[in-house]
Amino acid sequence: MEQGALFQRHIQRLERKLSQLEATSRGYSAVRLAVFLAGAAGSLGAAAFFSPRVGWIALGVSVILFSCIAILHRRVDGWAASFRIWLEIYREQAARLALDWDNIPLPVASGESSFSPLALDLDLTGPRSLHHLLDTTISRQGSRLLAGWLTRGTPEPLEIAPRQAVVRELASLPRFRNRLRLIFRKLSREPLDGDKLLEWLQTPYPEKRLHQVLPWATVLAFSNIVLFVLYSVGLLPPLWILTSVAYAAVYFSNQSLTGKFLEAVFDLDGELGKFQPLLRFLEAFPYASRQPLKAQCAPFLVETDRPSQRLRQLKWVAAMAGLRMNPAMGVILNVLSPWDFWAAWLASGQRKRMAALLPGWLKAFHHLEALISLGEFAALHPEYTFPEIRPVEDHAETVIEGNPASPAVFAARAMGHPLIPSERKVCNDLHIQTLGELLVITGSNMAGKSTFIRTVGVNLCLAYAGGPVNAAELQTRPFRLYTCIRISDSLGDGFSYFYAEVKRLKGLLDALRSDESGMPLLYLVDEIFRGTNNRERLIGSRAYVKALIGAAGVGLIATHDLDLATLAEIHPQARNVHFRDEVSDGKLTFDYHLRPGPSPTTNALKIMEIEGLPTEG
Repeated sequence: MEQGALFQRHIQRLERKLSQLEATSRGYSAVRLAVFLAGAAGSLGAAAFFSPRVGWIALGVSVILFSCIAILHRRVDGWAASFRIWLEIYREQAARLALDWDNIPLPVASGESSFSPLALDLDLTGPRSLHHLLDTTISRQGSRLLAGWLTRGTPEPLEIAPRQAVVRELASLPRFRNRLRLIFRKLSREPLDGDKLLEWLQTPYPEKRLHQVLPWATVLAFSNIVLFVLYSVGLLPPLWILTSVAYAAVYFSNQSLTGKFLEAVFDLDGELGKFQPLLRFLEAFPYASRQPLKAQCAPFLVETDRPSQRLRQLKWVAAMAGLRMNPAMGVILNVLSPWDFWAAWLASGQRKRMAALLPGWLKAFHHLEALISLGEFAALHPEYTFPEIRPVEDHAETVIEGNPASPAVFAARAMGHPLIPSERKVCNDLHIQTLGELLVITGSNMAGKSTFIRTVGVNLCLAYAGGPVNAAELQTRPFRLYTCIRISDSLGDGFSYFYAEVKRLKGLLDALRSDESGMPLLYLVDEIFRGTNNRERLIGSRAYVKALIGAAGVGLIATHDLDLATLAEIHPQARNVHFRDEVSDGKLTFDYHLRPGPSPTTNALKIMEIEGLPTEG
């Protein structure tokens, strides 16, 4: 069954079930009201007509019956709440599949989008971006991590294959992916913030000083109680007053030692309430033979340091700190004992244990979140493929069916853009044989040149993140990625559009000459020197493209200047490809298929004529 239809079936089934549960809940509400009224009337009637004892018995029976119904009612409401969340999750998945942007939640770190040229050129971050489409994370840190993977531009070859292995397993585990979101959404609608869990690890804590004060404060508090009891039974004079003054002096002179630290522990309690159930689920999940996923979750599976056990202990200490936040309770507890000092001392012990565990748990959890986002993307698009990023020494063997049996540094079959709806998407093949090769892409306005070079870039970013790509097959060597597609002037920096473009193109030449990472460059350029006149643009463009040909990288340049296509006649490493258009019944049509050779047509005058503008001087 088609993915979209399958989701609609799930949604309709959940809507029916939720409707039944809501009807049952309304029924329970009516029954509870009836039992309450009947119990009250019956108890009063029994007391009036029989005896008070019978009335109390009737009241007890009605209270028990009302409590049982209330328990069942709460259970039904709990199921209904879970079904509402399941319904949200399936609707969001259907929206991601259909690119229904208005119903895809923005990433939790959407206000922290990267504004790097790569991210802007390829729509990697921000609204209606690749990050927006993929991000299902529940923490700010997980969302930032996913955005970082997508916008890195320089691959980490040793990381890609392990990520792909986990993503493949997560794609086949919808219950695992969705259950984590269900658990979290039942607890909170606010994003999880791992930084809050780490703040208390850096909170100042005068451990040595507190350890000196704690024994004296404890002895004095115990003495207060003993001396007060002895005074109360008449065995001693009011010596407790002296010890109380001494205790108060010790307590108030050292109260500042614990204040900020205990406030940090108290703040910790709220985040622990959201984080603990998630880790408990990851601990208990039956990983069986799913070794890549189990390895990713290994920090949660250490028998001697289970998160559920450690966090439960920490939560008790946080609860102790929380009690003293109530003014009346804080006074009572600290009068009877050095409660704050003891809470701080116990929290210090927990902090020492957690300092070695919590950062690792959070790192593993945030990585898992980002991988789950990629896994869901893979599950929603089973027709996509996981790319093969081969080591340099293997590139002599890289061959894709339908291409010449020769070395290929980049080869893709049926490659499309994941941000274009499937009903409008046209996929193309691309084969780049050797380093130094440059593809000059010509074609008319709106023919698909810019979209195609973005298609190459966005799929490489997906590949480097460890996710599947929108292609039937993709093999490549690792490239650094550089783009020069969307240039804007900078009034604040005093840059004109042309100067901003020159700086960006100069950066491309610098990147081609740089080999610190040992990886060649794959560059994508949309038009050259748009910010100047035709004559100077042509001279500058030809000189610039000549400098690119044969450099340590491969490139795709989209251009309207058909004169640049003539460079292939004198430079064998330059190759022409094009998109074309046709005029039919007074309308321009495009098929968006990439073809070899330079474009045989232009359409600027056609468009002007169709729209009724003059085309002759």
